[in-house]
Amino acid sequence: MKRKRTVRTAAGLMASVLAMTALVTACGGGKAGQTSGGASGGPLEVSIMTILLNPTPPADDNKIKQAIEKATNSKLKIQWVSGNNYDDKLNVTLASGDIPELTFIKDPFSSVFRNAVTQGAFWDVGPYIKDYPNLSSKISKTAWDLTKMQDGKNYGVPRPRPSEGDPFFIIRKDWLDKLGLKPPTTTDELYNVMKAFAEKNPGGNGAVPMTAYVNPSDMGSLGQIENAFTGANGAYNASWKLQDGKLTFTPFLPETRNALEYITKLYKEKLIPEDFASLKLSQANDLFKGGKAGIIVDKAGTMSDYYDKLKAIDPNFKQSDFYPLTSINGYNPKGAGFSGLMAIPKSVPEAKMKQILKLMDTWMNDDVFAIQQYGFEGTDYTVKDGVKVINTEQLNKDGGPDFNQIVYVADPYASSNKVYFPKEINELYKKIQDDRAKTSVADVSIGLYSPTAQKILPELSKKIQDMKTKIILGREPITSWDAFTAQLKADPDVTKMIQEMNDAYQKRNAAK
Repeated sequence: MKRKRTVRTAAGLMASVLAMTALVTACGGGKAGQTSGGASGGPLEVSIMTILLNPTPPADDNKIKQAIEKATNSKLKIQWVSGNNYDDKLNVTLASGDIPELTFIKDPFSSVFRNAVTQGAFWDVGPYIKDYPNLSSKISKTAWDLTKMQDGKNYGVPRPRPSEGDPFFIIRKDWLDKLGLKPPTTTDELYNVMKAFAEKNPGGNGAVPMTAYVNPSDMGSLGQIENAFTGANGAYNASWKLQDGKLTFTPFLPETRNALEYITKLYKEKLIPEDFASLKLSQANDLFKGGKAGIIVDKAGTMSDYYDKLKAIDPNFKQSDFYPLTSINGYNPKGAGFSGLMAIPKSVPEAKMKQILKLMDTWMNDDVFAIQQYGFEGTDYTVKDGVKVINTEQLNKDGGPDFNQIVYVADPYASSNKVYFPKEINELYKKIQDDRAKTSVADVSIGLYSPTAQKILPELSKKIQDMKTKIILGREPITSWDAFTAQLKADPDVTKMIQEMNDAYQKRNAAK
């Protein structure tokens, strides 16, 4: 509650201070304009505020920081803010108008950042990105598209994350092989596999076929089944599907009803845990780790979290038996491709803004990013058989990962591949991820702004989840879903939300 009060307070202060910011920008004054640097070949001085996820920040004379500064010809004045109170600090900073020249925005669509953008406080970097090869190629198009504000503009550089390889179905390949079955590709095939797992007991312990849990506000692992029916990637029981250029609220799709009937059948036939509605994610994972389930929803890159435990139970279990499915009904989820963004305030003159983009672009060069990724040979890593072996504890002490909170380069296969996986496993998972990329679907609603959705959606999502759970458990008939959605369709707030979401989508899409 405290954070929400801060958000409202910061939003209220914004109007009074941003006028001052705009005046400073127009006059070319302020600290940002006076410390541009770099123009004469000297180091570019840049003030930065970013999040700190470790207990202690890197010292100003940190050797990794100094190496990055040398490689980028810069002087970085970094304000590290603990993740415990970053939201509050950012809100106060935005409200003050005294914004560091490069600022980490944790949630690009928070009301405070939206207000700041609306009032002209930040640069639209979109038109400039084509001039910087790393910013345009090492950050996915998905990330750039989904960080656009409602006007279709990019008010910051996305911090990249892999957009492919998001959590999806992982299946026990050894169980499939034992039963002579192929990896399922449709919901009908998935049901047949689950039925075979239950009736023929390939694990020899009467295991439940699929781990499953439900979060209070979304369908949890069962959401992937629902999304396979609808073809829409979204959460919070309020995902949106793009159909003929318009967004449809997925509870109104007939496929959502079909998915409910399907999951209800799985529950009745005990193909998912009877206590799924109260299971926590960790408990669902433990079912799989304990050899008591044959299907789980996770990332391929988590294989090592399961392998040792499963190997102890079944000595014949191979790493390749932790097998990711490619798609179900032609669907699998695509990630957003970003985690926050780095924004440049308008108090920075255009010339220096370009220099900061150049700084970030240079920082993303392989040799420069390697400084924080690996540290220094002999201290943070050693070379064995031509491969860098990282001393993770020492690299953390030296602050290497902290600089990922400013500039980062995401390995596109990071969700599927790990340096410590055997080569053949990485090749297998890479091929499966490449196949997934052909059908993966992103959540098109990310970043779309609807005032009505902000007001009604949290409570509405809980009501939707509650009704779904009651139907799956058999406490309500499927016809209750029909009555429930009919009531929603007649609700003027829901109608207004759908219209606002579509208006926001069309506006953002038209501005591309």
